[in-house]
Amino acid sequence: MNAHRQIRMKNPAHPGGFVKCEVIEELGISVTAAAAALGVTRAALSAFLNERARLSPEMALRIEKAFGVSMDTLMRMQNSYDIAQARKRESEIKVSPFG
Repeated sequence: MNAHRQIRMKNPAHPGGFVKCEVIEELGISVTAAAAALGVTRAALSAFLNERARLSPEMALRIEKAFGVSMDTLMRMQNSYDIAQARKRESEIKVSPFG
């Protein structure tokens, strides 16, 4: 059995898109209002919501506190997204097995 064999999602969602659609738009609030509620800049929140920035643990905790979305779930989404992005670039990473 291959030690690296596992089930992978080909295109896991970026947590920013999820928060944008399922929280911000569902609540009908502006990015500016959401940023104020989170205590972050509008630019920082916009970059995250538009999938130009990754989710930090601090931002995940802020989202959990303000909107009730589990920090753990958001961080798992970010991790899955990051792994998928790295796998897409796997052929560019030239490393020989050790030993």
